[in-house]
Amino acid sequence: MKDLFEGIAALVEFTLLDPLDALRSLELDSWFLANILNWVFMIVGFLAFLYWMKQLKTFNDNNEENRESTSHSFLG
Repeated sequence: MKDLFEGIAALVEFTLLDPLDALRSLELDSWFLANILNWVFMIVGFLAFLYWMKQLKTFNDNNEENRESTSHSFLG
């Protein structure tokens, strides 16, 4: 069993994490390129936020939301 786990560790360290090691080595040359993965995550999050706001506006324009103060039973 020890060989199996060492094999999995070797696979992850030497194969799957090589792209991230390459990005880390870019830091001295270009900070922006070294953080490209973070930029991609921020752009995806921003686009998801814009989509969410668009959906909220659509439901708001259709008056589909119950805006009474007692819309939930635990509010009184």
